[in-house]
Amino acid sequence: MTNSAGPLYEMNFVVSDDILAEVDQWLGEIVVAARRRDGIADARVFETHNATEGNVGRTCQFQVDTDNALLELLDGYFSDIDAEATVKYGDQITLDNRTLHAEEPLTLPANESPVCLNCGAHLRGQYCGLCGQRSRSRLISIWELLREAFGDLLELDSRLWQTLVPLLVRPGQLTRDYLEGRRARYMPPFRTYLVLSVMFFVVAFFDPTEDLSLLFEPEPAPTAEEIANIEESKAKAAALQESNNAAAREELEKLTARGVLPDDVPDVDDSFSINLGPDSEDSEFFGDCENASISDEEDLPEWFRTRFTDERVKQICLDNKARGRENFTDAILDNIPVALIVLLPIMALVLKLLYPLSRRYFVEHLLFFVHFHAFFFLILMLQVLFAQITGMLGPEDGAIDSISTLILVVTSFYIPVYLYKAMRRVYGQGHLVTMFKYSILSVTYLAGALITVLGALLVALLSA
Repeated sequence: MTNSAGPLYEMNFVVSDDILAEVDQWLGEIVVAARRRDGIADARVFETHNATEGNVGRTCQFQVDTDNALLELLDGYFSDIDAEATVKYGDQITLDNRTLHAEEPLTLPANESPVCLNCGAHLRGQYCGLCGQRSRSRLISIWELLREAFGDLLELDSRLWQTLVPLLVRPGQLTRDYLEGRRARYMPPFRTYLVLSVMFFVVAFFDPTEDLSLLFEPEPAPTAEEIANIEESKAKAAALQESNNAAAREELEKLTARGVLPDDVPDVDDSFSINLGPDSEDSEFFGDCENASISDEEDLPEWFRTRFTDERVKQICLDNKARGRENFTDAILDNIPVALIVLLPIMALVLKLLYPLSRRYFVEHLLFFVHFHAFFFLILMLQVLFAQITGMLGPEDGAIDSISTLILVVTSFYIPVYLYKAMRRVYGQGHLVTMFKYSILSVTYLAGALITVLGALLVALLSA
């Protein structure tokens, strides 16, 4: 065959063994005649091995000069060959045709590779069609590195912004689009959830004066007079507390002697407890660890009593007492993201039970709550940012404070409304049925959130 840039027209025949010799002679005559025809540069016939048992494959290829010549041949010469094969041999021969075009050489800049440097696939553009990596091979500049790092955040047409807008104002739209196959325009669901959760915790709990204290000038040490005033205030507070306690004990003794006790006197409980709100800075975060124990042990299951003996409870108390109140609170906050992730499959299971006839897989219900939690983090982050901005603009302005409070209340009420509208859009049921299922889902969601938060508290308590 000649090395022409024109298209290659191919006719594939499946021939019965009974007529093979006759067909070979016929195809040879076609090749000879085609080479003398205008518009055809060359022709050939050869055996192929894609036929079934009792049949033989033959392929006849025609190298055509141009696309226009191919169009003329398709309407005339090639159609005549197809019709002649049907008239001559009938069911003993089958034919299919196809047109092949030579691959045009790829023109790339000098600093780009003709093959993908990541997977080795041949490149036909700026990006690899197999793995998606760009063809550029040279090292990028600092500006391009920063633009690549923050591109989704700074570019208005990026997938991040195309995801945040419907996530915030169109309840359930992201979930519905994803389930219906419209996915490329949006950021992947779990990536959206992780990005927004990280952004929320950074905005809500990151304190630059504490976490970046080395960059700020330290506060001056208190003077001797200030220290004396602080100590005097602590002594007065302790004396007042002791006086109040003594008066309360004296009153309680009088009532006990008369055989009368008020209803609001709490029962004395020597069980191990955690005090998260001490009255003064000198008060201990945990009580007397020497007397720490679990009350009513006989009512607890055996597996709990074997794991939480008095010695182990005492050690837990000592560890957390040494850790301090701030570190204990930080440990709880560190476990909250994990607790919320644990809550996702639990609530997806509740949705699976509420919609047994929806024919949706468990992962589809999970996707619904991934998007809802992403929205939840987004709305909370916006509330925190708004509160911080209004606090800086007018910390003592009553009008600004009232408007800020009103907006925070309205956005808080938007969260349950959002969940209801998302259920309507994704599952497509009527208002009454959706309201009934929404009520069940809300109750189970609050119960699940409480359980997971208590689990985070327990993990923080036991992981000192």
